[in-house]
Formats: sequence, structure tokens, C-alpha cells
Amino acid sequence: MTTTTAPTAPTASNASVETDDSRTYAAARDRSAVLDALIDGHAAEDPARFRMLTGDRPTGPLHIGHYLASLRNRVRLQDKGVETFVVIADYQVITDRDSVGEMGDNVQGLVLDYLAAGLDPARTTIFTHSAVPALNQLMLPFLSLVTDSELRRNPTVKDELALSAGRPLSGLLLTYPVHQAADILFCHSRIVPVGRDQLPHLEQTRAIARRFNSRYAAGHSVFPEPEALLSDVPLLLGTDGTKMSKSKGNVINLRDTADQTADRIRVARTDSERRITYDPNGRPAVANLLTIAGLFLDESPESVAERVGDGGARVLKEVVTESVNDSLAGHRARRADLARDPAYLTSVLHEGNARANEVAERTLATVRAVMGMSY
Repeated sequence: MTTTTAPTAPTASNASVETDDSRTYAAARDRSAVLDALIDGHAAEDPARFRMLTGDRPTGPLHIGHYLASLRNRVRLQDKGVETFVVIADYQVITDRDSVGEMGDNVQGLVLDYLAAGLDPARTTIFTHSAVPALNQLMLPFLSLVTDSELRRNPTVKDELALSAGRPLSGLLLTYPVHQAADILFCHSRIVPVGRDQLPHLEQTRAIARRFNSRYAAGHSVFPEPEALLSDVPLLLGTDGTKMSKSKGNVINLRDTADQTADRIRVARTDSERRITYDPNGRPAVANLLTIAGLFLDESPESVAERVGDGGARVLKEVVTESVNDSLAGHRARRADLARDPAYLTSVLHEGNARANEVAERTLATVRAVMGMSY
């Protein structure tokens, strides 16, 4: 027998905050839909208008959550003509870690998955954060535009601090939102693909751009205020029913073999009910597997549930395994081919770093000029 606890009734102030947050998110979704429509109509003729910055921390292999929520969308936008920058945020690895780990292998793994997914280095600038010194120099004027309390209120900073088991807050983690702002603004990115939980990060970047223009540029628009392009992919759970996370090992990696994928899905959490239905609130683990299959099959999770019917967890997992392996077969084959030519991967990074440096140095020169520091 399962015991449930009645939820605590929200206070008036909490209800107000939740309402405000919902309204803000609804407005962000509306604007995101408008942006998507504008991209469809105009990106090919004016790529810079929709310049996009996105990226990943090289803390381990990418998994299907990255693929479904981010990688596929990056390729879609690139193919529509959006000018794309992808940062491998290697410096950000040590915001919450004591060592860099297997940095070289992790960076190479990211490049492999980017290229295997369809990112084209002739159209997309793939670069590492540490290789662009001028980008990091933007941190100093940007830090003058934020307060200590703003940084401490940032959800990522708060969450990482809460998970640190009493570990002191490092200066790098505290200023993490400003690092992200520098990543976004150095290339004058106008679009940033984000999930709902990342909207506060983007709002901090928008505030930094606005304050720089007002305080140091006499109101001239040196930096545009980037806008959010929200993902339609819901938050996916890991195979253990908790949030999908590389550190928990509850993920299906893009580099996994078909057999490894089958093994991971075989032990995924479900429930004891034989009839498979899509019920995110009552059956979250089952709903998560249905969602994963639906995203790979381009079907609704409800239709996948109807197909499985009374087949139970075994048939459900077979459907999920087949959908993942069939959909990723091409990606994995291309990845294996690319891995045989490490010199090419290095050249992709070197060329991307060179392009990113050109952009960053121009931006830094502009910043110095408007701040009267061109000596």
C-alpha cells in the first residue's frame, strides 16, 4: 500500500509568484513561436539577423536527452540558414568540480556527436571557450554590471550550492551567469535555445546587454538583447525515474551500442500495471518511456501507448529500444567513421576557434572604443 501526503496549500505570496512565473513563461512561449515563424520566413536571406549561440559543458558523453532537446534542433536551425555558434564550455567544467576530468576525450566526443548529428563546420562555428581569450576579457566590464545578490539568486547557482554538501561557493560558480552572458554576447547572438529552467540565465544576459548599452555606450545598441527559443521537448527522466543526468549514470548515451541501449532500457523503471497508458502524473516512469519513443518515432506518446496496449512493460521497452536504436543507427555509423580521423576533428576545432577569435576580437575592440579604452 502506498501512502501519499496531501500537498501544502500555497500561501497568497507563493501563489502570486507561481502565477507570475506562469505568465512570464507563457509570454516567452508566445515570443518563441513568433521567432520560429520569422526564422522559417527570413533566416535564409538574412542569417546574421538570427545568429544563434548554444553549447555544452564537456563533462561526459552526450545522451538522448541532449539529442532530442537540443542537437536535432540545432541542425534544423542551421539547415534553415541560421548563423550558428556552438561553444564547448570547457572552463565551465570547473565551476562545480575539483578537476577537469577526461577533458580531451570529452571535447572530442562532443565534436564527434555534433558532426554525426549533422552540424556542418562550414556553416556552424564550433569552438572551445578556453581558446578565445578576447571572449573572457568581456567578463570584467560585464561583472561591473551585476550585483552580488543578483548572482546569488540565480537558480543554477542556488541549486549547485544546495547540492554541494557544504562546499564553499567558488567565485567561478558565483559568476557562472556572467560567463554565460559573455558566451552569448561576444558573437552578438540574437537567439538562444533554452529550456524553461534556463530563462533566468537569459534574462541576466539581457540585463547585462541593456546595462552596458546604457552605462557605457550612451544608449547606443552595442549588444542586442538576445531572445529565447524554447524547446518543445519536455523534461525527460532517466532510466531510474529521476532527472536524466550524466553524473547519475541513468542515461542512454549517443555513443552506446545497440546492445548497450537495450540493456539500459531493459532495467528502466516502470510499474506493475499491465495496460500501458499515458499518464504523466499517475505513471511518470511509463509516461517517460512513451515520450522517448514518441519523440524518436515522431508520434504522440498516446499513440505509442495504444500500440503497446496490454503488452505491459516488456513490450513497451521493446518498442522504446527499437525506436531509439533505429533512429540513432545512422548517427552512430557516422560517428564511428568520423572517429577514425582524429586529425579532421582537430581541424574542425582549429578552424572554429579561429573564426570565434576573429569575432571576439572585433567585439572587444568595440567595447574598448565605447569605454574610451582604445589607447
